[in-house]
Amino acid sequence: MNPLQEEMMHRFCRYVRIPSQSKPNGGTQVPSTESQWDMARTLMKECEDMGLIDLSLSDKCVLTGRLPAHTEPGCDRKIPAIGFCAHLDTVDVDLSPVVHPQLVEHYDGSDIVLNADKNIVMTVSDHPELRDYVGQDLITTDGTSVLGADNKAAITNVMTALHTLTTHPGLYHGDIYVAFVPDEECGLFGSKNMDFSKFPVDFAYTIDSCALGEIVYETFNAGSATVTIHGVSAHPMSAKGNLVNPTLLACDFINMFDRSETPECTEGKEGYIWCQAVESNQSKAVVSLNIRDHSKEKYEEKKRRIAANVEKLKQMEPRAAITCEMEDTYGNIADAITDDNHKAIDYIFDAFKELQIQPKPIAMRGGTDGSFISTKGILTPNYFTGGLNFHSRYEFLPLPSLEKSYEVTMKLIDLIYKG
Repeated sequence: MNPLQEEMMHRFCRYVRIPSQSKPNGGTQVPSTESQWDMARTLMKECEDMGLIDLSLSDKCVLTGRLPAHTEPGCDRKIPAIGFCAHLDTVDVDLSPVVHPQLVEHYDGSDIVLNADKNIVMTVSDHPELRDYVGQDLITTDGTSVLGADNKAAITNVMTALHTLTTHPGLYHGDIYVAFVPDEECGLFGSKNMDFSKFPVDFAYTIDSCALGEIVYETFNAGSATVTIHGVSAHPMSAKGNLVNPTLLACDFINMFDRSETPECTEGKEGYIWCQAVESNQSKAVVSLNIRDHSKEKYEEKKRRIAANVEKLKQMEPRAAITCEMEDTYGNIADAITDDNHKAIDYIFDAFKELQIQPKPIAMRGGTDGSFISTKGILTPNYFTGGLNFHSRYEFLPLPSLEKSYEVTMKLIDLIYKG
């Protein structure tokens, strides 16, 4: 482990030990958990100590700030203002919110015992991706939680870069803005509550992908639909001709959709409609659906199909009161690309080339904070953290990959400064 990896390891472990799980609540309260404030305040103090200015921690736990440009004497070029966005929260997958990171030094290629007491083992047979990291130092969980590299590896990356820039006066750069946001994991509600007047950048980056080399500038268009069915309740002894069973109507509605167009049956750029929850009783049923597609046209068609099926259900049972609410969640980053801002993506490929990193562009079957920020006219592509097995007790972070992610950040800053 070299000195930079050791520095980043200690910083990362310090951040993941601060619990900051978010909890799905539909954005009714942002942040969704009090613990995210602890993470935000920790970062705010560190940013203050490094000399960032215009620091602001909003009532929604969105932390923004600026590292002022530091240019060579006589430099009169217009240097793009760039931003980096990372999320404060870790995902809640019914594991412990408390993270106990562990270091596996010089991984030897065998199964990794995460927790001997609980008999939790990460086996190579179940996780063949481990074979790519033999000989490297890995940070793992103790099997009781996710690791939180999603997204604290990104926070580590950005904060290490800021520390480097503020302690090395020979490194030049333009204005660099940061945004640390809550509740990404439960609906991008942090980025949706950003004050973009405090993030006046030409373009930005998220660092929220996985293995070394991944680049994301295509994400899903995403939305949700909630179908509420009010039936007519009746006692079974007098139900004939009177009872309108909302649970059975919910089943009828769900069966109107193509079973092959679901998350478990699709891949790549194939979209889906996912009936992800049904809550019902004798008088009311609520069906919750997620809508996803990389193609904006196909995404809109899926929304129209849901609306048409709701109308069909109403015709099947006129006595039921049926409503449908649909909401767009985020957009495809690719839809925000123009001739003027494409350079934000080009810079990533240029940085990879100089650092001899093999690019692995992927169309993400999901979204990032950048998926929403890009809809606001700020193109925000995404690149790798180095972590693997996000949202799992088997999540791990190879330190050489984390270091490479940091090197991409530093190289981007340098390339953008030089134009």
